[in-house]
Amino acid sequence: MVSTDLFDLSGKVALLTGASKGMGEAMAEGLAEHGARVVISSRKLDQCQEAADRINAKCGADSAIAIACNIGYKDQLQGLVDETRAQLGPIDILVANAGVNPFYGSMSEIPDEAFDKIMGSNVRSNHWLCQMVAPDMMERGGGSIMITASTGAFSGSEVLGTYNISKLADIALIRNLALEWGPKNIRVNAICPGLIKTDFAKALWDNPEGERRANEATPLRRLGESEDLKGVVVFLASDAASGYITGQAMTVCGGTNMWR
Repeated sequence: MVSTDLFDLSGKVALLTGASKGMGEAMAEGLAEHGARVVISSRKLDQCQEAADRINAKCGADSAIAIACNIGYKDQLQGLVDETRAQLGPIDILVANAGVNPFYGSMSEIPDEAFDKIMGSNVRSNHWLCQMVAPDMMERGGGSIMITASTGAFSGSEVLGTYNISKLADIALIRNLALEWGPKNIRVNAICPGLIKTDFAKALWDNPEGERRANEATPLRRLGESEDLKGVVVFLASDAASGYITGQAMTVCGGTNMWR
């Protein structure tokens, strides 16, 4: 029988932001299915607890815990990290999945406060969080950090320009951290979803014409589902990727960005 130890995450602690629903919850569930104990975090504690309960029912009691956090506030991020350590121990895996997009339209019309919120929440908060968890990984001899970017990082947009800029900045962030922390055996990668059927992206797919165009432009001829993110997050978190994969922007897009 072929060993599956490469994907065994038993004994690992994984912290995920933006994990109470959609892609984040699916990624948390995938990590828990492979043995990790996961922290479900988002702004609303009740939604986090509901997601943790669903994962515990499927993967076993104590597979997941809920901790509320607004990523826009540095003190709340530090509290999230401190509480994770207090309840589960040092952090081995970080999935920085939370993000915001309060504006849909031309960059010539975006208010300064919306621009600042996108860049602060989608880039600066990830920088903060990575710096907060890195000491655990250094002390334990390695770890895996993932930031959710987007295939939007690879092109312009008439309605999502600032969001796309923030996601390209996230890719630059993971590349620089991969360079800095590679000698410490900390791997840092970006996950770049295409169009996934989540509430966050609803404006892009929740109409017959938009969905038809997206399906026709996708080689796999379907929109992505949250479940499609499970495999890549388990792979990047596990020993299967520990040998030589860091600093990469890995697309999960049904083939729409196969040349990126």
